[in-house]
Formats: sequence, C-alpha cells, structure tokens
Amino acid sequence: MKYIKLLLLSMFFGATAMFGQDDQTQSINEGSIDDQFKFVLRKSSNWNDERGQAYEVIKNNMILNLKAHVLDSLKANQNELNNTKATIQTQQQEIVTLKSTLSKTQDTLATTNVKKDSMALFGLQMSKTSYNLLMWISIMVLFALLLLFIIKFKNSNSVTKIAQNNLADVEEEFEEHRRIALEREQKVRRQLQDEINKQKG
Repeated sequence: MKYIKLLLLSMFFGATAMFGQDDQTQSINEGSIDDQFKFVLRKSSNWNDERGQAYEVIKNNMILNLKAHVLDSLKANQNELNNTKATIQTQQQEIVTLKSTLSKTQDTLATTNVKKDSMALFGLQMSKTSYNLLMWISIMVLFALLLLFIIKFKNSNSVTKIAQNNLADVEEEFEEHRRIALEREQKVRRQLQDEINKQKG
C-alpha cells in the first residue's frame, strides 16, 4: 500500500512535470516575443544569496530558445526591411522613369501647342494672330490695289473714249476738208480746162 502511494505520487509529479514541460514548450515557441519574455519571467525562480541580494534564475534552454526566437524575429525583420528597401528603390526608379516620361510628354505637348497656335509662312513660324493679321493686311492691300486699278481703268477708259470721240471728230473734219479740197481741185481743173479750151478756140 505504501509503495502504491509512492507510485501514485511519483506518477502525479511526473505528469505535472510533463504537462508543465509541454506548456513551457508551447508557450516559449508560440506567441509574440513580448509574450515569450513574459513567459520566461513568469517561469523563472527567485534566489537570494547570503547578503540578501535577489536574483532571477532562468533555465538555460529557455534562454537559448528565446535567443533563437529573437534572432529569427530580427532576421525576419531584416529580410522584410531589405524587401521594403528593394521595393522603395524599385518605386524610386519607376518615379524617375515616370518623371522623365512626363517631362518628355510635357515637351511634346508644348511643341504641339506651339505648332497648333502657329502657322508656317515661307518657312517662318508665326503665331496665328500674326498670321491672320498679315493675311488681312494683304487682303486689304490687294483690295485697295484692285480699287485703284478699277479707278485707273475707268479713267483710262473715259480718256480713251474721249480720244476716240476726238479722233472721230478729227476724221470727220478731215473727210470734210478732203471733200472740200477735192471739190476745189475739181473746180480748178474745170476752170483750167475751160481756159485751155478758150485758148484753143
């Protein structure tokens, strides 16, 4: 009976230790680093020396596990930081490329706007306003020259008509003078013939 009690007690303490070990393993390997530190502190034991100085006693395997977890966390954080840096660098390169593309697009747009707002005349680029002004001035000058030509033509036409009328009058006068002269000549010839006839008779 005594042995049975001892056996039951040893089994009870062994099971408790085993469950405690499972709890420790489970807790030290799971949760955040802060939770693991709290677990280690909770599972540590107190020890006082002869002078009454208090110490916390922590199992070596718990410290090693905690150290491994901290190093793993630091490594994961470092990897994440490196990935973030690589992502930032890639994004910065994309930003530089986009800025360059934007600058080229703005230059192209400015050139297009200049071409759209200007006209080429004899190989010279002029703004639309200047081009329109020049065209209207040219049209007005040509219109004024046309009016001047029409006026000159009318004046010349009237002068030509006057000259033609004068020429017709002169021709009439000439014809009249020629007719009179011819009549005189005929009259003089008749008189001369009459005289010749008288002389013969």
